[in-house]
Amino acid sequence: MANQISAIRGMNDIYGDEAVAFDYLIGTAEKTLKQYGFNSIRLPIVEKTELFARSIGEVTDIVEKEMYTFADRNGESLTLRPEGTAGCVRAIVQNGLSHNQIQKLYYTGSMFRYERPQKGRYRQFHQFGVEVFGLATPDIDAELIVLTARLWEQLGLENLELQINSLGSQEARVAYREKLVAYLSEHKASLDEDSLRRLDSNPLRILDTKNPDMKTIVEGAPKLIDHLDEESKAHFETVKSHLEDIGIPFVVNPNLVRGLDYYNRTVFEWVTTELGAQGTVCAGGRYDGLVEQIGGKSTPAVGFAMGIERLVALLMDKQFVPAMAQADLYIVTAGENTSRPGLVISEMIRDAFPKINVQMNCGGGSFKSQFKKADKSGASFAIVMGEQEVENKEVALKSLRVEAEQKTLKWDDLINHLNTIFNA
Repeated sequence: MANQISAIRGMNDIYGDEAVAFDYLIGTAEKTLKQYGFNSIRLPIVEKTELFARSIGEVTDIVEKEMYTFADRNGESLTLRPEGTAGCVRAIVQNGLSHNQIQKLYYTGSMFRYERPQKGRYRQFHQFGVEVFGLATPDIDAELIVLTARLWEQLGLENLELQINSLGSQEARVAYREKLVAYLSEHKASLDEDSLRRLDSNPLRILDTKNPDMKTIVEGAPKLIDHLDEESKAHFETVKSHLEDIGIPFVVNPNLVRGLDYYNRTVFEWVTTELGAQGTVCAGGRYDGLVEQIGGKSTPAVGFAMGIERLVALLMDKQFVPAMAQADLYIVTAGENTSRPGLVISEMIRDAFPKINVQMNCGGGSFKSQFKKADKSGASFAIVMGEQEVENKEVALKSLRVEAEQKTLKWDDLINHLNTIFNA
C-alpha cells in the first residue's frame, strides 16, 4: 500500500457541520449584501506579484514574509492572493468599472499566507470581502459598518466590539510619522525585536503590537487622531454621528492602524474575546489612493473583509448553525425492476415540492438494510416500492417517526396526498 498523502500544514479540509456553517454564513452574508444593493464579483486566485508589492506595501510583513510567490514557466513572478482588495481594485481598473460610476461589490474565496498555523489563523483561509468604489462621503463608511452590525444580528452573534479610528490624509500621516519615530527612538532600548525592525520601515504598526511588555511605551506615544487634518476630523465625526444615530456602540481605538499600507481616514475592526489571540473577525476601512496607485484614475474607495473561519468558530461554539441536511422522504426500492420507476417517482416529487429533500436509495440492498438507511437519513416518511407495488403502479407510504397506519397509494394520487402532508 502506498504511503498516505496528507494535506499541507495550515490548509484544512472543511466538511460536516463546519461545511454547513460555512455555507450558512456565506448564504446569510450574500442575502444581507443584496439588501444593500451589492453585486458579486469573481476574482482570480493568482495575481502578478507586483500587484501586492505595490498595493499592500513592500515593507509589510505580508509581502516580506508571508506570500506564496513563484515563477511561472515564462519566468513571471506570480503570487497566490494574500488578501482580496488589491485584486478587486485591479479588476475594476482593468475592466473600466470605475469610470464615472459607483460600484458596490462583494466576493468570497480562499486567501493564502505563510504563517504559523493556530486556531483562527491558517495558511489557506477564507474571506468574504466587500468593496465600494466612487463614493467619498462618510455616509458610505457608516453604512458598511451598519451593514456588518445587521449581519451579526441575523447570525445571532453577540458580544462583538466595534473599534474605530481615523488615519487621516496621507500628508497628515507623514507629519505624524516623524513625531512617532522621534518618540519611539527615545525609547529604543525598550523596543522589542519586531518593533525595532518596523521603526524605520513601518512605525505605525508598532502601535498595534500584541506584546504586553510594549503596552506602556505604546500608551505614551503621540496619538495619530490628535494630528489629523481638519477635513479628516470632520469626516470621522460624521461617521461617529451616523453610528450614534443608528444606536451602534463603538470604541475609538487610537492605536488601530490596520496592517496594510493603503488605508486612509476611517478604519474599523469588529473584535471578540472568545477566540483567544485571534480576536478580529471583520476589519476594513477607506483606501482612497489605491485605485490610482494601481494605475487607474483617482477614485475614492472603502471596504472590509470578514474572516470566515473565525466567524464559523463563533457560530459553532454558540451552536448557531443549522443541522446538516436531512431527508424528508426516503425512497426504498427492492427488487429487479424497481430502481428505474423509483427514480422517476423521486424526480416527480422533487418537481412538485422543490423545498422537500428526497433521498433515493442507491446501491440496492434488502428491505431491512434500506430501512436502516432511511431511519439514519432523518426522513419522516419512506416511500416503499417493491416488485408488487411497481406491478400495480402503487407505492406504500410509511411513517418513520410517529405511529401511523401505512398507506397504499396509486402513483397518480401520490402528489395530492403528499400535498396534504407537506403543505398542510
